[in-house]
Amino acid sequence: MKKLLLAFALVLAAPAALAANPLVRFTTNQGDIDVELFQDKAPKSVANFLAYVKKGHYNGTIFHRVIPGFVVQGGGFTPDMREKPTGKPIENEAKNGLSNAIGTLAMARTMDPHSASAQFYVNVGENVQLDYREESPRGWGYAVFGKVISGMDVVEKIAAEPTSMTNGMRDVPVKPIIIKSAKQIPDTRIAKPAPAVPQAPAPAADPAKQ
Repeated sequence: MKKLLLAFALVLAAPAALAANPLVRFTTNQGDIDVELFQDKAPKSVANFLAYVKKGHYNGTIFHRVIPGFVVQGGGFTPDMREKPTGKPIENEAKNGLSNAIGTLAMARTMDPHSASAQFYVNVGENVQLDYREESPRGWGYAVFGKVISGMDVVEKIAAEPTSMTNGMRDVPVKPIIIKSAKQIPDTRIAKPAPAVPQAPAPAADPAKQ
């Protein structure tokens, strides 16, 4: 009976153990970008980001900082360069072991290590210099909390857009790159079980190797 109860408990726990990471789709005027969020590695950053997604904060914002080979940054300004109000800043989770590799999503912040709120960026270069090194203003790094799983070509297209200085800010795309919407989406990636591989009979033991 105890074995039966244990088996039943394991079955109930399985869905939680196999829960997929959240996915978010940015629909932009350049195309769609789908990102996977690493809630196990950056739980506070992911929860914060999803809260902004769910209340529609990113809808109608722009990618306001675009630097080829470095990053495309967004989530804070409207097309007329008005900064949107945000909630409280969050703790910097850059110590999670994730690197600012090409295609990863990370939180933007000021010189204060724990000042990230709504703005984020996508790495379009191998930006290991942005990784955590030590607990100092310069060494804290920038917290990676996701990665692009579809639409990296759109990100690269955005990164190649001509930029200028606008309202005292550098690297602003001349043509606004607008996030029309940001929505959490279901994971449609279905993992198919690998076909069974016929097992060859075990060879007879070699006495010389025993």
